[in-house]
Amino acid sequence: MIYEHPLAYVLGLEGIALMRAYTGEHDRAFVEARLTEIREFLDDDSLACAAVEVARVDTVDGYRIWSQTYDTPNAAFDADEPFIRELVDALPPGDALDAACGTGRIAAYLAGRGHRVRGVDSSPDMLERARRRVPQAEFQLGDLSSLPVPGESVDLVVCSLALTHVPALDPVLAEFARVLRPGGHLVITDIHPEGVARGVVPPVRLPDGRPGRVATYRHLVGDYLRAALAAGLRVRRCEEPRHPPEKPGERTDVLEPWEVWPWALCDLAPEAAHAAIAGTPSMLLWHFQR
Repeated sequence: MIYEHPLAYVLGLEGIALMRAYTGEHDRAFVEARLTEIREFLDDDSLACAAVEVARVDTVDGYRIWSQTYDTPNAAFDADEPFIRELVDALPPGDALDAACGTGRIAAYLAGRGHRVRGVDSSPDMLERARRRVPQAEFQLGDLSSLPVPGESVDLVVCSLALTHVPALDPVLAEFARVLRPGGHLVITDIHPEGVARGVVPPVRLPDGRPGRVATYRHLVGDYLRAALAAGLRVRRCEEPRHPPEKPGERTDVLEPWEVWPWALCDLAPEAAHAAIAGTPSMLLWHFQR
């Protein structure tokens, strides 16, 4: 079980903001405002009693639930799709693998660009939706660390928003390298490890109503690089798009439902959240080649 306490989260944001002030990014007034706000939060009974015990849910069970709403608007899709399209559009059509294909979001794009597409996912529920979405593609149930794909059989592998859900990167990157033909390309997009550390982890409601989070692991930037190099892949490109430096919004004293944590918790301390998050990386985007 995971113990999620809203007070712990907002105090964490305040702490990150104060550390940035300590290194010179903010002035005395900002520091004093943070300390005053922390005292207010500590005296707030609505926060003190709002902790939640959250189940850690494996990807098969988590995506069975999430598959029903997965294709709703998602800021992560808006962030990774331009990068994927830029790279895919520069390649000639060939044999492509959408690894952890989900509902076929990327497979549909690959097929539209003329690729012969295979999709692999560990979720039968996601695959069912992918087959309806991209009927011309071939979809198979499988695990990223043991792909049901012959060696050196694809020219392109795309893996979008999935590797934070695997406990170890080395066997997965080795599999990607195995199925790629020499000269083949690998495109990976993921939530940045800084985001994972701040709780950007998919929430789901279990059938009995209990809250759950899909099992997620924080892989450092160097973890991806080391796993890729060990698999014989070379880096072509790495991007870390940043959160825009938007001005903080209005503070709210309303504690929103658990499903929208941690985003809604930022609204409780907007200045601290802005100082903690603005300018930090939101995504991690890779282009490798075998």
